[in-house]
Amino acid sequence: MADLSPVAAFVAGTVSFLSPCVLPLVPGYVSLISGASIDEMQQQSATRDSKLLASVMAKSLSFVLGFSVVFISLGAAATKIGQLTRNYHSVLGIVAGAIIIIFGLHLTGLLQIKALYADKRMHSVTGGSTIWAAFAVGFAFAFGWTPCIGPILSAILALAASQGTVSKGIILLAIYSLGLAVPFLLTSLGIERFLAFYSRFRQHLHKVEVGSGVLLICLGLLIGFNKFTVLNQYLGFLNNFVLKLERLFT
Repeated sequence: MADLSPVAAFVAGTVSFLSPCVLPLVPGYVSLISGASIDEMQQQSATRDSKLLASVMAKSLSFVLGFSVVFISLGAAATKIGQLTRNYHSVLGIVAGAIIIIFGLHLTGLLQIKALYADKRMHSVTGGSTIWAAFAVGFAFAFGWTPCIGPILSAILALAASQGTVSKGIILLAIYSLGLAVPFLLTSLGIERFLAFYSRFRQHLHKVEVGSGVLLICLGLLIGFNKFTVLNQYLGFLNNFVLKLERLFT
């Protein structure tokens, strides 16, 4: 039976992108790393300026690589710690589940954790015209926004800690990073479409946050009671999809 953790990781990455503290600032990040204004990028999208598009995409990929390095490193560390504490797996599962539930309650608004409202965006970080500058901004993004996306990221790190090998933990956080990266790269390809989408979607940001909180509470309960695999029984179609992907790469 396939493990649905990769699916959960990808969804978590996408939800992180849609979070109220990330989504509104995406155009600003794209502008920062590309060195082009929002108006210039909109004009590029309209006129199909291939040179500017290639530059924006290259720097966006470098930005994605920057935050992916941080998240993947966290995944490797979480898995290694999980291996070292394997004898306390049951107790740690309960602790991890409880922490995830608390984070879920925070997202729903039922419990407020002031530290997670802290502004850690590292305003001193500036963009530039180079690939390396974009990588540095992505690297800073991962650390600076961890308090905000921390509730969702913590759930994926808890799953990584339960993996049998460090490589599996690395893959899990790579998939999480991919879930965050795909919509970001799509934004870089068409900033005007993103702005149109955001103008319609912004009214639903709170609903996304509350929904994410409810999902985290459910996930925390499953991890705490060591019942995460019960999802396989109810998500059979995803289970079959994951099995097909496994066959493609084995």
